[in-house]
Order: sequence, then C-alpha cells, then structure tokens
Amino acid sequence: LLDEVITVSTDEICAAVKDIFEDTRAIAEPSGAVSLAGLKAYAAREAKRTGALIAINSGANMNFDRLRHIAERAEIGEHREALLAVTIPEKPGAYRAFIELLGRRAITEFNYRYSDPKAARIFVGVQLSEGDAEKRQIIAMLSEHGYPVLDMSDNELAKLHIRYMVGGKAPGLGDELIFRFQFPERPGALLKFLNSLSADWNISLFHYRNHGADYGRILAGIQIPRAQRGQLTKRLDALGYPYWSESDNPAYLSFLAEMPAAV
Repeated sequence: LLDEVITVSTDEICAAVKDIFEDTRAIAEPSGAVSLAGLKAYAAREAKRTGALIAINSGANMNFDRLRHIAERAEIGEHREALLAVTIPEKPGAYRAFIELLGRRAITEFNYRYSDPKAARIFVGVQLSEGDAEKRQIIAMLSEHGYPVLDMSDNELAKLHIRYMVGGKAPGLGDELIFRFQFPERPGALLKFLNSLSADWNISLFHYRNHGADYGRILAGIQIPRAQRGQLTKRLDALGYPYWSESDNPAYLSFLAEMPAAV
C-alpha cells in the first residue's frame, strides 16, 4: 500500500544529483535522484537523525547540457545559497557599504548595470551556512539598514532568465571604462577591490558568478574622468589581480556601450 506522496522542487532534485555524485562519483539522472530528494525532505520533516533510510535510485540518462543546469541550481536546493534583489543608492561608495554590511559571507553572484541616477538595482547571490534561517536574518538586516530587498531564491523567472538579462545600454556613461578581472575565490577579495578604488569613482556595471574554480571571473565598469585614468591604472596594478581592458571589445560596444549620437 502507498502511505503518502512527497513532492520536491527542481532545485531539491538538483541537490540530490550533487549528493549522489559527491558520495559515489556516479551521476544520476534527475528522475532517478527524485527518490533521494524525497527521502531528504521526509527526513527533514520528521527530524530523523538516526536509523536506516533507503532510497532506490535508477537511471543515468544525463548529458553535459543538463549538468550545467543542475550545477547552477544545486546550492539553492541545499539551502546553501540565497538569491536576492536589492536596491541600493546609486552613488560612489554604495557598493562598498553594502558589501561591508554582508561581512565575511561569500558572494556567489553579483549582477548590476547602471539604469537610474538615484537607485541601483542589483541581483546578488549570498552563500549560506545556516540555511533558510540565515537567509531570513540577512533579509531582516538589509531591511533594517534601509535596503529594499526581495527574496528571489524560489522565483523561477528570476533563476531561469532575469539573472542573465541584467544589463543593457546605459545613457550618459561617456566616461565608462570596462575591465575583466580574475579575483581569488576567498572572502574579502571583492571588498579589497572596492577599497582600492577612489571614493569619487562610480561602478556602473558589475557581473560575477562563482564557478567553483580557485578564482572568479568579473566584468566591471568604472566611471572615471579621463584625467584620472592613469591613477586608476596604478591602483589596479598595485591591487595584484590580473585584469584586461575591454572598453574596445566589440561585444561590449554592441550590447552594453552607449550608442554615439547620430550625425
């Protein structure tokens, strides 16, 4: 007889695929990992910490395209990552203040593009060590400091599409320079970068996503007067992070740079 049916989310299934791989180095297909995802949900609901629980896993119908999606969603399914939409002031120093407020928590994703002279809307991922309880604490802390915040961790539109669409051409950024950076994947690396910049320079674009490597790949836009560009180069060299100027890259010019006025 069937006692009950337990439903699980896509993210929880992805987390189960990752669990099986980490324990056995075998890659299960999502429909095969559903049993483990359901078992984990049952164990959490019943607060079972001891005893034998058995899940029947079958199937290895997997390809690399599907693995990419699973890797992207597994941390959310394990409640080890929070995705938040936060509004902060659009002014120099605002990003530094926001990152300092998060403390030593690891940033897993950061997407932003200048769009408004007063408010900056950012899509940020934060690594969690205490699950949903910590996520609620972070949201409460941000709200107490005056940051409007929305939890996007369970928003399918945000996870499937919006996170990849933050950006576009921004008007009035004639003094913008674009750089690619490699940051070491350790707490404090982003804050070190922000502290190396002058308080008078505004960040107009920032894109980062943790990919599990020893270093992170970052795309950043910095608004800086032409007369101060030599000072920027000196500061970036002193920072010690590998970087490349991309202001003349055709991809940037096609999709992110302000279009020149028609003659």
